[in-house]
Amino acid sequence: MANLLGPALVTGGASGLGLGVVRKLSESGVPVAVLDRQPGPTLDGVHYLACDVTSEAEVQGALDRAAQDAGPARIIVNSAGIGRSARLLGREGVHTLDLFRQVIDVNLVGTFNVLRLAAQRLTSLEPLSDGQRGVIINVASIAAFDGQIGQAAYAASKAAVVGMTLPLARELGKHAIRVVTVCPGVFWTPMVDKHVTPEVLEGLLANAAWPKRAGQPEEFADFVLAIARNPMINGEAVRLDGGLRMPPL
Repeated sequence: MANLLGPALVTGGASGLGLGVVRKLSESGVPVAVLDRQPGPTLDGVHYLACDVTSEAEVQGALDRAAQDAGPARIIVNSAGIGRSARLLGREGVHTLDLFRQVIDVNLVGTFNVLRLAAQRLTSLEPLSDGQRGVIINVASIAAFDGQIGQAAYAASKAAVVGMTLPLARELGKHAIRVVTVCPGVFWTPMVDKHVTPEVLEGLLANAAWPKRAGQPEEFADFVLAIARNPMINGEAVRLDGGLRMPPL
């Protein structure tokens, strides 16, 4: 079986779950290009490229540079995202369209923008010995299935990423390119550390089956690499959450 752990490209890889993936790839000796608005820690074989994932011109330029720095990517991991929340009818008034559009633009449009341009380049690569050319791994959230009050924009953006997984896998199958979406539950990331209080976190994790704790970025990364290595995982959105089902609040 061919080893797909060739050059990789990770969006949002300067922090959080994306950084966990970047670290794991670096430890495995895989060259990685990171598309992010900020630089990350210095790691072997990792190249950081400043990029707004919602910009076609910036992504095209970053992909050109990534191919030069790390080699043509066969693993595309879309983990760039934001987690803004607001109630539809909150204390400060009705949910703004600007906030809704911002979340959709980064989480959904940004993901689609990168994957479409990366997929175009993947089709030009020679197949590996098992026939496949590469894999696109998108990051959604369990909020796609059981979003909480205040997560209308976030849940909508992640549900859309889940929804496009199978159609894209079916379309790209003729090019031997897989598409998979990972839907993580509660993991220790800067987003959780900044926006979730200890009390709220404890309440959330009480609803997990086991383990009743937040996941670690390296555990998320292990799963992403397992997807990259296994050609039978395709067209699927997989929860990675310890059996957690989020309550309304």
